[in-house]
Amino acid sequence: MLPANFLTYLLPAAMLISLRIGAMMSLAPFFGGEGMPMLSKAAFTMVLTVILLPLHQPALIPATLGGWLQAASGELILGLVMALALQFVFEAAHLAGQVMGFQMGYSLVNIMDPQSQVDTPVLSVFTYTLTMLIFLQLNGHHWILRGLAHSYDVVAPGQVMVTLATTTALLHGAAGIWTSAVEIAAPVLAATLMLDVLLSLLAKASPQMPVLMVSLALKSVVGFCMLWTVMGRWPRLFEHYFEVALHLCERLLLAMR
Repeated sequence: MLPANFLTYLLPAAMLISLRIGAMMSLAPFFGGEGMPMLSKAAFTMVLTVILLPLHQPALIPATLGGWLQAASGELILGLVMALALQFVFEAAHLAGQVMGFQMGYSLVNIMDPQSQVDTPVLSVFTYTLTMLIFLQLNGHHWILRGLAHSYDVVAPGQVMVTLATTTALLHGAAGIWTSAVEIAAPVLAATLMLDVLLSLLAKASPQMPVLMVSLALKSVVGFCMLWTVMGRWPRLFEHYFEVALHLCERLLLAMR
């Protein structure tokens, strides 16, 4: 038979802590992908809860059902927004792949994305997968775990306050998806657009040339050559993006305490 203090304090405290961890693990890069089984996510959440519970016990457990539900919803929201802040970088890489694929003539070539199990343009899968490899090479999954543990130092379990500043910071982070995607795809876009202009001039100067027949192949070759050239600077570029995402996580934490 379980002692009374387990049911009245430790169990609700463990549930509050596990809600933040579970919400983050369900959406965070690498941990939240479809490639990780749900059973593994649940087991990992339980292990982290057992580790963090002795270190970050809630100072006060809500006595009423309404108060407990409010505290639980705050923990869920905090875990989700922290995961979203990091996921924005991957969404920018995904969008950059779509833009480059459209310019290079691969917008209709779809394959199954291993992370989302959805038919996705092939270059989007390529950029997303390469971003994930860079993320793992930078030990980004360790960043997530350290940031999760640090979040309990900034915002104690059950003390989350969702404010307008939280929404504003999250929307500013989401707005950076398009800017980052354009920055990633800019070299390929510039090369293919210049090729479009050149081919248009050739078609105008010599209408009998089969420009339309060779334009798609030329754009693919030029696009891949430019992509291969600029991929060497992607690790440093994405490292900067991940640092920005971590700063966004810090702002969100400060806005929700």
